[in-house]
Amino acid sequence: CEELDAFVARVSKHPALYSYHLIDEPGAAQFPALGKLVAHLRKLDPRHLAYINLFPTYANNEQLGTKGDVVTAYREHLRLYVEQVQPALISYDHYQFQLKGDGNQYFLNLAMIRRAAQDAGVPFLNIVQACTWAPDAMRIPNPDELRYLVYTTLAYGAQGISYYVYAHPNHHGSLVSLDGTPGTLYIALKSYNREFAAMAKELQPLRSLGVYHTSMREMGCEPLPADAAFRIDSVKSPASARGFLLGLFGAADKPTHVVVVNLDYAAQASLSLVGPGPLELFGVTTAQWTDVQKSAIDLTLPPGGGALARVAQ
Repeated sequence: CEELDAFVARVSKHPALYSYHLIDEPGAAQFPALGKLVAHLRKLDPRHLAYINLFPTYANNEQLGTKGDVVTAYREHLRLYVEQVQPALISYDHYQFQLKGDGNQYFLNLAMIRRAAQDAGVPFLNIVQACTWAPDAMRIPNPDELRYLVYTTLAYGAQGISYYVYAHPNHHGSLVSLDGTPGTLYIALKSYNREFAAMAKELQPLRSLGVYHTSMREMGCEPLPADAAFRIDSVKSPASARGFLLGLFGAADKPTHVVVVNLDYAAQASLSLVGPGPLELFGVTTAQWTDVQKSAIDLTLPPGGGALARVAQ
């Protein structure tokens, strides 16, 4: 403990310090000890985060340290983590881009983390796939698939996003090579990250009120209610079976903002977004709102892309 205290005293005021990385993917048996460590660090240095990253839903019961089916075991894992560790942030990773098709728990994981973060009153961070570590089983996402990860994460109310992996000698498709040369995904992320930060800043004062799917029915996907404040009125391009995602936000219980996402990461989609009154559209490059003076906006979304709209202020 004296060594830890001395270390914190030495680095806590350094301008390069962002957080204290404690552990990656702990099991529930480790939570009580981690809770004591987090509390101690919070007392020593309340300005910096004690960072822990959690398992995804597809971790097994032995890894999680809890019992039951996927939902039961993971919900208990999150409950124990929040209760015993009392984190300032919930971070997790989930990698679903397999060599053949996608995993079917991506939205389930987003939904469960979103709920746990809301119940705890803390933000959450999603670590998404940006490489392959097993070329015979997992594929390298392309820029459109990465855009899909960025915008779906936003629609579920995340305030942070990270990418696995920046650089690694044994992984393929990393953001940069070991000599620092940018890869294709790094170049794409230069704009995606700016878009994420601009939208997340607008959404930060608001509460995520609901996340709905127009077509997808994987685990964790909630259908869009018939009386939803925002809806897709018409699709002007060939309809995709994946459909759209609508994340509703508001300062109170009434939705005033929506993030709409094209869940087809292989084709662009043109649609009409309808709201409860005259709408404004957020420009991610200008960080400015444009009043469209009508309750319907025609949008053309790139593969996996999204847009942010709100009721006119």
